[in-house]
Order: sequence, then structure tokens, then C-alpha cells
Amino acid sequence: MDTYHVVLYGHFLALLVGIGAATIIAACLFQLRAAQTVADAAPWGMLAVETEKVFPIAIFGLFGTGAYMTSDVWTWSTRWIDVAIAVLVLLTVLGAGVAGRRAHMLKHALMENGPGPLGEKARKLTCDPALWILSFANPGMVLGVIWNMTQKPGLGGSIAAVAGGFAVGAALGLRLGRAPAIEAAPVGEPA
Repeated sequence: MDTYHVVLYGHFLALLVGIGAATIIAACLFQLRAAQTVADAAPWGMLAVETEKVFPIAIFGLFGTGAYMTSDVWTWSTRWIDVAIAVLVLLTVLGAGVAGRRAHMLKHALMENGPGPLGEKARKLTCDPALWILSFANPGMVLGVIWNMTQKPGLGGSIAAVAGGFAVGAALGLRLGRAPAIEAAPVGEPA
């Protein structure tokens, strides 16, 4: 057993932590979107807030282990590695900066709503396009980086893989984040 393979294992663990957290966030979004009352939404909102704290651990873990492997086996001028580093920066900015802010707006709307049925503002924020898009596009970029790790393309191919992952994730998030159709009440039988 050598140090490189131990660090590679740590890299995979950090990746799994990030993917696991993203999966939990997606599950929370589906439950929040389906919630009819604050009591329905509150546990999922609290779980999402707690889960979001894991992302910095995953990002620092990926950068630290990736930096070691780059210095040990690769070089800092390897294009797919440069793209991976840029993606870590984008994940931080888009995750904490955009999706995080939107999630906190939803949290405050739920708190302001008070008990009972969800009001218009809270209901609208459970389907916030930016929150849904980034909750699926960010993992899409990560999948693009994983592709790059296995294929080791040049700069253009690396960017295309990440952009493709982002685009597919964004389209999926936009589609899945739509408010569910409101079912009409059944019409009574004529007398």
C-alpha cells in the first residue's frame, strides 16, 4: 500500500460525501415541493440546512487529496485537472452563493408563514428554478469531472464534459422543479 492510493481512497470518500449530500438535498426538495403545510415542510427544510454543512468538507477534501495526487503523479498544467479545480470554485460560488441564498430565502419564508397551510410565497420558493437547477446542475458538473478523471481529455474535451453535465443537470432540475399540477376536486354525481 502506497500513499498515493490511500489519498486516492480519501478522494473517493470526499466525492461520495458530496454526492450523498447532493442526493439528500434533492430528496428534501421533492418533499418540500410536495408539502402542503409548514408541519410537512419543516423536517425536510431542517434536514437540508444540516446537510448543506457537509459540502465544504467534500470540497476541501477533494481539493486537498486532488492537490496531493497532482503534485505526486500529474502536473499543475494538466488541463483536465485545471478544469476540475475551476469546477470546485464554481461549486462553491454557485452552491453557497446562489443555491444557498435561495434555500435560506425558503427557510425564512417557511418561518414567516407560521403554522398551517403553506402561503403563496413559501409555496413558490419550494419550486424556485435557481434552487432546483443548481441542485441538479452542480452534480452534473461533478459527473463531468469524473468523466474527465477517467478519460483525461484535453482542455476542450474537459470543458465540454463539464458543460454537458451542467446542461443535462440544469434541464433535469428545471423539469423536476415545476410545481405539481393541482388536482381538481371530484365532481359530485348528479341527483
